[in-house]
Amino acid sequence: MANTKSALRAIRVNARKRARRKPVVSELKTHVRNAERMIFERDESAEEAVRAAIVALDKSANKGIIHRNNAARRKSRLMRKLNEETEGSSGE
Repeated sequence: MANTKSALRAIRVNARKRARRKPVVSELKTHVRNAERMIFERDESAEEAVRAAIVALDKSANKGIIHRNNAARRKSRLMRKLNEETEGSSGE
């Protein structure tokens, strides 16, 4: 446990920030998970789910909850999965 007054305050501040960020991160993970599931199930609404996941990633990056490069990387990976699945399904 921390000894100094400033360290104790930092612990309290970090706990408040973590509590404020947790629902946003949870919602973000849900959007991404749903989009990936729809992509691999070849659902027609997969594009809409990916769009919703990208919006959630952008919002969390703007709020500073995740780093902007992290959001960009995850968006890129989602789009790549979507494009690979749609290319594969049209060739059948």
